[in-house]
Amino acid sequence: MPLQNQPSPPDQVESAQLWCATCARVVLDPLVCGDCSAVICRVCGTPLESSDELGFG
Repeated sequence: MPLQNQPSPPDQVESAQLWCATCARVVLDPLVCGDCSAVICRVCGTPLESSDELGFG
């Protein structure tokens, strides 16, 4: 039985990470609201911020 080639994962564009200010952590698996398309934290429901928009420093 010949081996089948596994499909390669799609190329991912490097993007800014999403940050939850309430949980104080990077969110890798956010939720998207079906009504308003807001990107929110899966743990606490806080709207997320893009890490490149944060005013650190």
